[in-house]
Amino acid sequence: MSMYFDMGDETLWNPSNGAGRLFLRQVAVFEAELEVPSGIGQGRYPGDPDTLEVDRATYEEFARRLVTWHCQTSHSVILTLSEGFVATAVALARRAGIDMPMPEPEAAQESGGVQHDLQIPFNPRTASTAVVAALGVRAQQIDHWMAR
Repeated sequence: MSMYFDMGDETLWNPSNGAGRLFLRQVAVFEAELEVPSGIGQGRYPGDPDTLEVDRATYEEFARRLVTWHCQTSHSVILTLSEGFVATAVALARRAGIDMPMPEPEAAQESGGVQHDLQIPFNPRTASTAVVAALGVRAQQIDHWMAR
């Protein structure tokens, strides 16, 4: 069995049920974390949990905010927990024809203001340049393994 993530008549991704369910559960986590909808919902066959429709405009906003959120953190545990999901979300966005440029490293660093989820001790290897580069490479790799 498998799932279908469709945009109109095009199947963007056709994962196994296990991979699809895991992705959807993570979508729900990040919708709550970012406080924005993902745009992934019921597909063309009402009541069929294996067919999902991706709303382009809503998913584009979700994916861009997700990338910004991911690239702005310097917390190693958060980066580790989120990198695979964010890379998969970016690959799905690119398949949908959504331009997903990685943020400039300088833009990914927040300066001033209140900072959340600070890591003590600080890990300099999680600097924004490394995070942005790793995400770009990982998204490219995961696209190769995502069945259509």
